[in-house]
Amino acid sequence: MTRYLITWLAVVVVFLAIDSVWLAYVAKSFYQKHIGFLLREQFQMGVAAVFYLFYAACLVVLVVAPAAKSGNPWQALALGALLGLCAYGTYDITNLATIKGWPVIVSVVDMAWGMTITAIVSYVGFWVMTRFAA
Repeated sequence: MTRYLITWLAVVVVFLAIDSVWLAYVAKSFYQKHIGFLLREQFQMGVAAVFYLFYAACLVVLVVAPAAKSGNPWQALALGALLGLCAYGTYDITNLATIKGWPVIVSVVDMAWGMTITAIVSYVGFWVMTRFAA
């Protein structure tokens, strides 16, 4: 159980660090330009924390642990990318279907980002689980 907890904590920290840079610096103007009319004036960190904690647990159980068991880092990357596409795609495709004026470009960029960050963080989780959390 300690192995999973250490890996989960590492995944939370790395995911939050990378996503914070993405949201605050890299993509901030992109999202403001395309969906600024929907954005809150104040970021809701408590709600975001629930996402990071929950998503990291899903990554560890569904992607990292199976890849660590097989000893295959490529499995972590591939399954991470797939889970990222599924998770972010669910959100973005639903928004396209339900939110009037939701831009397609936002869905495309967000889904690509979800695939990328989830693959990277899954690999980091694999590395932690197989090296430090044994």
